[in-house]
Amino acid sequence: MIDLYSWLTPNGEKVHIMLEECGLDYRAHPININTGDQFKRSFQKISANGRIPAIVDQQGPGGKPYALFESGAILMYLAEKSGKFWPKRTRARYDVMEWLMFQMANVGPMMGQAYHFRKYAPKKIPYAANRYSKEVNRLYGVMDKQLKSSRYLGGDAYSIADMANWPWVQIPKGAGVKIDDYPRVKRWLAEIKARPAVKRGMAVLNEHRHLEEGGEMSKETREILYGKAQFKQR
Repeated sequence: MIDLYSWLTPNGEKVHIMLEECGLDYRAHPININTGDQFKRSFQKISANGRIPAIVDQQGPGGKPYALFESGAILMYLAEKSGKFWPKRTRARYDVMEWLMFQMANVGPMMGQAYHFRKYAPKKIPYAANRYSKEVNRLYGVMDKQLKSSRYLGGDAYSIADMANWPWVQIPKGAGVKIDDYPRVKRWLAEIKARPAVKRGMAVLNEHRHLEEGGEMSKETREILYGKAQFKQR
């Protein structure tokens, strides 16, 4: 059994999808980042960085519980454990790996910054919003070019590279992207969205979704997510 500690964010959703795709038994525990659950000592024992998602595999290496944080590392661990969605041949394996790293180093950070400066920053800074939106559009262009020559990001087989990127890439508007400008990405998004396991993965913790979509962000939540609380040593 795998214990999943997560919330309704793209980084959490990529692991939700993988758990559904690979068919491993798991139970989901909500870590409400809007109320500060990520700062609790009990969670930080599992996730040293105090960020979701994290897992505890109760039957980890040597049959002992094993805790792991960082969504990319979790995807690789689950792929190795299940023997699915990560090729064994060296070249194909690293074709997938580079697009997984592309998400971790580029898509997630740049889209996160674009969203922040376009929607959540307390003061509008056009230079920052434009800079990050332009970079996100460049990244969509990189993916569109890749998807011209292969069905999926890592090649012709669906993989953890697609699971890592999809939850981020499927929310283009808030980052200043017009998806019709990237027709191959649009095709890829629709194909993955139709997968039954993706639908199930996106429904994990769905009972808490109203907390994410409930209008204007409160002062308390803004402080937790973007204020001094984020930088306090624990």
